[in-house]
Amino acid sequence: MTLLEAENSVIEEFSMYDEWLDKYEYLIELGKSLKDYPESAKTDDKLIKGCQSRVWLDYRIEDGKIYFNADSDAIITKGIISLLIGIYSGRTSQEIMSSDFSVVEKIGLKENLSPTRANGLVSMIEKIREIADRNA
Repeated sequence: MTLLEAENSVIEEFSMYDEWLDKYEYLIELGKSLKDYPESAKTDDKLIKGCQSRVWLDYRIEDGKIYFNADSDAIITKGIISLLIGIYSGRTSQEIMSSDFSVVEKIGLKENLSPTRANGLVSMIEKIREIADRNA
């Protein structure tokens, strides 16, 4: 699946829900689908700065692609990072860097989050971009 297809798939998933309460429930379910994140990897250097709740983001590079793993101590935030990982994990640095991350606006995520969560979302995106840039 291409990056554009992955983004369009997320947009389609979110469009199935009319109410934001249902979309939050969907985010919570996404968060539950994250693979286990080892306690030993929950270190300060993996914490994303700028998030009100704690979000750890780790990655590995395999065959020129970046694979992310993450966790959060807040259920909605865990869903948000899970959503981003679902789109951007397994992509090359160039693919990630070429994305404008507009999918978050297209699904209305940013404007339907509290200001602190919206700032956290921006911090997550910046961290994913930073990792892609560093490994380009």
